[in-house]
Parts: sequence; structure tokens; C-alpha cells
Amino acid sequence: MIEILLNGERNTLPQPLSIQELIERIGLDPRKVAVEVNREVVPKARHPETRLQTGDAVEIVTLVGGGAQPPADIPLKVGKFTFQSRLITGTGKYKTYDLMRDCLDASACEVTTVAVRRERLIDKEGKSILDFLDLKKLTILPNTAGCFNAEDAIRHARIARELLTNLGNPGAEWVKLECLADTKTLLPDPVATLQATETLVKEGFQVLVYTSDDPIMAKRLKNAGATSVMPAGSPIGSGQGVLNPNNIRIILEYLKEGDPDYPVIIDAGVGTASDVTIAMELGCDGVLLNTGIASAQDPLRMAYAMKYACDAGRLAFLAGRIPKKLYATASSPMEGWIAPTR
Repeated sequence: MIEILLNGERNTLPQPLSIQELIERIGLDPRKVAVEVNREVVPKARHPETRLQTGDAVEIVTLVGGGAQPPADIPLKVGKFTFQSRLITGTGKYKTYDLMRDCLDASACEVTTVAVRRERLIDKEGKSILDFLDLKKLTILPNTAGCFNAEDAIRHARIARELLTNLGNPGAEWVKLECLADTKTLLPDPVATLQATETLVKEGFQVLVYTSDDPIMAKRLKNAGATSVMPAGSPIGSGQGVLNPNNIRIILEYLKEGDPDYPVIIDAGVGTASDVTIAMELGCDGVLLNTGIASAQDPLRMAYAMKYACDAGRLAFLAGRIPKKLYATASSPMEGWIAPTR
């Protein structure tokens, strides 16, 4: 017998079957369920091949709300590219390529960054990272990670363009530019970053540029032709979240003045789901992260959390928060109360 826990109710099934067959038998929408087998989340892509056996403890959690969908949103537009997902994830720091693939799928991202020059495309077991990336679904965003001067970053961008052109991936048209100042802080070198941006724009690249949260620098980079300015929430991999929301607000004001669709994407420092939500509630157009998922204690669960956090933050921004007040405001109307007894 297979024990099934469905939204808190226990059921048993007599014969082995796959997760997909189980979901079909119960009559659930596979897009609206998350499945745990023996307390391990199984990604939707593996449902057909994961067969349940006697003794398995299976829990199925379904989305509530009667299947209602939120109001439609405009897609994220970055240069020539258009995406439904506003979450961009990286491919580094994962323990295995299998885990990386599952987390990318769970995050529902449509763009993933790859340090093309520095990434080991073939591991010690002879596996290639490209074998674990669905290039029909994912657009690769090559980045110049590990570059500490403009010349090095420009060279890496050119190499990435050549490699992705050979693969037929549309990511050949753009690059995530990183020009770092030092190995301790991994903060951007503003002068080298601006120089590299100007050169790459002239060479026809759509440049998504990693920068600090300095509004003046952000404005200079946009004026230099950057397709998207990507201010850091905090230092790379630090997990500190958005340390200076006021500067992010100013950047958004500066860059979107007269150009409301210009994409501003938070890049770096995200540690958990609430950090993503905060960035999106500020009005950012997207969030790029890697370490927050790959180095979590349970990367797969965190990938799901980041997806939902990005959606929630975007919805909250579009909805418009209530103003903050010093004193309470009753939720129930004050008129028509029964007069209190004296």
C-alpha cells in the first residue's frame, strides 16, 4: 500500500504507479500541485518517471483559491528579448548538474546566466553543463564573471558571442557585463565598467550591466547605451538582501523618467525569498540570483520559494501598497454602531 497525504487527508493506494498517474487518478491539475516523496520534493519534469512503491510516504500539496488567476501582466522586455518570468537564475555553485537542472525548472526561469569562459563545460565525469540546459526553453545570458578590467571583460564577451552563435542560441546577442574591482568585495569597478559598456554597445551587444547602487553611475551607464542597468542589492553572494532601498528607488526614478519601460534588474546579494519580494515591491523589473538558491540547505525548495516571491512582489507593486500611518485605522466601518450602554 502507498500512503498518500492530500491536503491533510490520508489515503492509501494498493498498487505501484508513477506520480503523473497518481495526479491523473486523483483528478488534479499538475500545474497546481507540489509532490513530496519521503519528504523530498519531486520536480514536475520527473513525475512521469518517478514510480511510487509500497512503503513510500507521499504528500501532495495543491494551490488553493479555486484556480483563480491574477490579472494579466505585461511581459518583461529587455532589448530584443521578451519573457514572462521576471526571475533570472545562475548555473554556478550547484553540487550536481542534475540538481541545477531541477532548480532551474522549479524557478520557472526563462533566462539563465553562464560564465562561458570560466565555467567547466565538461566535468570530471565527462558531463557537459549544456546537456542539462534545455536550450529550446532557456535563453543563455553569458556573463563576464571573474573579469577585473575592461579589456578582459570585452574579450570574454566576444568569446561568449562566438560560442553561443555556434550553438544557435539567441543569447549570443547579449551579455551580462561584470568588471570587478577586487576579489574581496567583488564590487564593480565603475570606470572599467563604463569603458567596457561603451565598447560593447558600439560592437552591437545588448549590455546588461552589473553596477553598484549609485544612482549617478546608473544614469551614466544607461546614457552609454546599456540595455539594462543591474544594481546590486548587496555584495555578490553575501545574502544580505537589498541594503539600500532608497538608492534603488532613486535609480528607478532616474532611469525610468520619460522611459517607464526601461528594465532595472536587481543583481546580487539575494539571500532568501523575502529579499526578492522587497526588490520587486520597490518597482524593479526583475531579479537575478544564483547563490541564494544553489547554496541553500534545500536548493529545490528555495527555487520554488524564489519563484513565488518574485510573483508576489510584482503583484504587490502593481497593486499599490497602502500608505503607512502612525495610528490604527479600523478595518470595519465606524458608522452604524449600536450605541454603547452607560
